[in-house]
Amino acid sequence: MSRKNKVKETLLKKHRRTQTKNSRSHNKPKYISKADREKMALEAEQVTVESENTEQVTPSEE
Repeated sequence: MSRKNKVKETLLKKHRRTQTKNSRSHNKPKYISKADREKMALEAEQVTVESENTEQVTPSEE
């Protein structure tokens, strides 16, 4: 009986270890490099400028 318990315990420990490793990766946000963050900020800024330009054109057409 003790042999079965030992096998069961080792398998449970291994399963728990893999579960904790997998759960850790879901809690952290994905890493974004500094250069990519700057690039994303520039793209967002361009989109806002373009949307402001289109909003300014439409009221003057009336």
